[in-house]
Amino acid sequence: MKSFLGIFSFVIIGLLTAWFIGFSTELTAGSKPVDEEQNGFKQRVIIKFSHVVAENTPKGLAAEKFAQLVKEKTNDQVEVQVFPNGILYSDKEEFKALARGDIQMIAPAFSNLSNVIPEWLAFDLPFAYPDQNTIHRVFDGEIGKVLFQTLEQKNMQGLAFWSNGFKQMSSNQHPLLRPADFTGHTFRILPSKALESQFKLLGAKTVAMPFTEVYHNIESGYVNGQENTISNIFTKHLYQVQPYITISNHGYLGYAVIVNKDFWEKLEPHTRDLLTEALLETTAWNRQQAIEMDKQQLALLRRKKSVFIQTLTPAQKETWIRVLQPIYKQFEAPIGKELMQKIADLQVQK
Repeated sequence: MKSFLGIFSFVIIGLLTAWFIGFSTELTAGSKPVDEEQNGFKQRVIIKFSHVVAENTPKGLAAEKFAQLVKEKTNDQVEVQVFPNGILYSDKEEFKALARGDIQMIAPAFSNLSNVIPEWLAFDLPFAYPDQNTIHRVFDGEIGKVLFQTLEQKNMQGLAFWSNGFKQMSSNQHPLLRPADFTGHTFRILPSKALESQFKLLGAKTVAMPFTEVYHNIESGYVNGQENTISNIFTKHLYQVQPYITISNHGYLGYAVIVNKDFWEKLEPHTRDLLTEALLETTAWNRQQAIEMDKQQLALLRRKKSVFIQTLTPAQKETWIRVLQPIYKQFEAPIGKELMQKIADLQVQK
């Protein structure tokens, strides 16, 4: 028994000695333990970022770049976990998931936000934003500021506007060049009253559905028309089931990067600063990336013999604008006169 106790004591003393030597060596070698509080981090932060499009779209790529920048800037003390393609939540479910705190960040399309906060219908007014420079002025100016303020009532904090591109029309029946061409079509739309009215004026029916369900419902014949950006048409292979594409630039698809407001305010100021810095860099990169992807993928689509692409002539465009003009009066009240005036001012500044 004494022999056993002696051996046991010897082992314990040896282990303690080895630990002490290792600890002392680590300190003297200059590899100091991380002082997280001194670096601005009291604990490691996990941000679950859910979105519904593919990884190789402007939003998908921006989400991944943001995650990488955050990792670098915070020395891996903040981890952004990106969940694309609606694998966690569809665009119908993500708002409730954000409110519950199941996820911390989303980047919904403007039209999805309009179904929650009516002022965001401002982005669904047809032909309101004539070019990319105008869109950037909207994002960076008073209109963007006013729209972000509306998020606070839903316990959301707006952080950035990300770009995708101008929307085009597509059909599996024939080219869509005149309002009469829309007759007999059922269009998939995002859940926006303004979009619903837009297609009604053009003579088409509408069905609102999540983006993740679009291809299947086109393929099955449930819908035979849709509006989307070139990057979404290309990456989701929508051109395979809707080969008639009209370059109309009638609306713009962008995203608001949003966090749960309570979560954001509980972060250390130093952490918020680094996340904001990463978002600014990502947003600048995203804008250029979205423009380049649109050009490159449109060129690739034009080379496909099975895809038929036409661009609205100035006269055709004027006809569309005239037919869709009643939408501005119809949605003046929910959007608000202040925002409507700011949008009208854009036409003067062009």
